[in-house]
Amino acid sequence: MLYTIILVLIVIISLLLMLVVLLQSGQGEGLTGIAASSMMGGAGLGARRTADLLSKATAIFGGAFLVLCVLANFAIDRQNAPDRSILQDQAVPTLNQFDAPSQTVPAVPQQNTTEGGTDDNNGSGDDN
Repeated sequence: MLYTIILVLIVIISLLLMLVVLLQSGQGEGLTGIAASSMMGGAGLGARRTADLLSKATAIFGGAFLVLCVLANFAIDRQNAPDRSILQDQAVPTLNQFDAPSQTVPAVPQQNTTEGGTDDNNGSGDDN
């Protein structure tokens, strides 16, 4: 329930943030100049005060959007969520889940030597 309320507020704030950003002018042109000259009769809000108001509104809406997004993360209902995620189930087993190193096959093969200290294949080529 709380998550739904926060999500609705995030959508409303994001729409207001888009509107405020689109109202701002890039180089002194745009809707701030139009609002100052024609809609307000030239008095009331000037182009400078309108730009300041829109700049402050952008900062406030952006901050509220950020705070609500973080709060939404904590408001998610996790009662029916499994203990492990799909990614954790598919992960490669870690090192402590393998058998003990003494039970693994050594990387270097063992050489068999006779008790006399000579190899069967010493490379001499004699078959005696």
